[in-house]
Amino acid sequence: MERALARVKLTLPDAWQFDTTVTVRIGDINYGGHLGNDAVLSLVHEARLQYFKSLGYSEIDIEGIGIVLADAVVVYRAEAFHGDALRVRVGLGDFNAYGFDMFYHLENPAADKEIARVKTGIVFFDYQTRKIAPIPAAFIQRAGLAELVAAAAKESA
Repeated sequence: MERALARVKLTLPDAWQFDTTVTVRIGDINYGGHLGNDAVLSLVHEARLQYFKSLGYSEIDIEGIGIVLADAVVVYRAEAFHGDALRVRVGLGDFNAYGFDMFYHLENPAADKEIARVKTGIVFFDYQTRKIAPIPAAFIQRAGLAELVAAAAKESA
């Protein structure tokens, strides 16, 4: 009996907090001549870095606390090639006391193609004590996330 391979499904959020463009670099291209699977995580890392920078933060200093990635999910939808300018939208959701999920939607507007959907689990981490830390309240306020965090708290109650 043949069984179909299970596929990961990734539902994107209804709202996005950030939008940027990243260009596919030659180092992102694999032996197949297209965007390598590993390079997708590198491109969303760049988008994540730009998001935090737009708020005046870095990944190791968000109100004195850093972040680490707990997990990643990537759903590949279409090829991208060297020089393609990809639109990357960034959204946050699934909040808990110590972190949230960041969602990324990669599209090639020139080719009208969805390239990938990505989710990374973000956990706040105090690099001084080497322990996880609560989401800084000042970050929630600066990023305009109070309503999303409150809604997540209601859902989990």
